[in-house]
Amino acid sequence: MHLVCSHCFAINRIPEGKSHTSAKCGKCKKVAAPSTYVDLTGSNFYRYIEKNDLPVIVDFWATWCGPCQAMAPVFETVAKQSESILFAKVNTEQAQQISAEASIRSIPTLIFFHHGKEIERVSGGLSEQQLKAWILQCLKKLS
Repeated sequence: MHLVCSHCFAINRIPEGKSHTSAKCGKCKKVAAPSTYVDLTGSNFYRYIEKNDLPVIVDFWATWCGPCQAMAPVFETVAKQSESILFAKVNTEQAQQISAEASIRSIPTLIFFHHGKEIERVSGGLSEQQLKAWILQCLKKLS
């Protein structure tokens, strides 16, 4: 399995049968997988969503967005509970080009990526139960 380090964005190969949750990056020596989510920018967005073998859920948000702020703790809680999915956030104010390329029209918008391809998206604030149900729906599409 390939895992992009959440610190230096180097691609790491994790041996089969070994958990990615405690894997250390061969380049920067830090734990490669975040315990919650990673902040992505224009310079690392595509590398992170395309080169990870695990699915990646990206939350497109902004600081001024009330629903974004309300959903942030839910997103972080679910990220901590989900070992087989990676979570990331993109601040639409700082990564305007990425937001435009992803056709973000409203925020918060969550996009479920696998190998760089968009599998599903949902816009609007979600409760923990709704987010978990949406993730299960997305995972079924991968099967």
